[in-house]
Amino acid sequence: QLQLVQSGGGLVQPGGSLRLSCAASGYTSDVYSIAWFRQGPGKERVGVSIISISDGSTIYAESVKGRFTISRDNAKNTVYLQMNFLRPGDTAVYYCAAGLDGWVTDWYGSWGQGTQVTVSA
Repeated sequence: QLQLVQSGGGLVQPGGSLRLSCAASGYTSDVYSIAWFRQGPGKERVGVSIISISDGSTIYAESVKGRFTISRDNAKNTVYLQMNFLRPGDTAVYYCAAGLDGWVTDWYGSWGQGTQVTVSA
């Protein structure tokens, strides 16, 4: 069974950077993408970025384009989310997920444990 273990996150000042990691074990044939979602206080969980397992193509939400970068290290079975120029509005619990594709949470069958990112002065 696919398992995702997250690391990274924490408290950072506005304009700062953080990197999140998502280590996967036990890939299955029905996993096509790894995505990062986030859920702010009192808000729904929304997609941030997606990377294709097969060709490494990437997609970003408009709110993070130019600031966040998703990448993968196939040798380590790990996906990263580099977050630069962080804003208070980026404060959320971040989750990585493995599944099909797109921004619909139901299309992802495996989820990481979540990690808190707080952007505050």
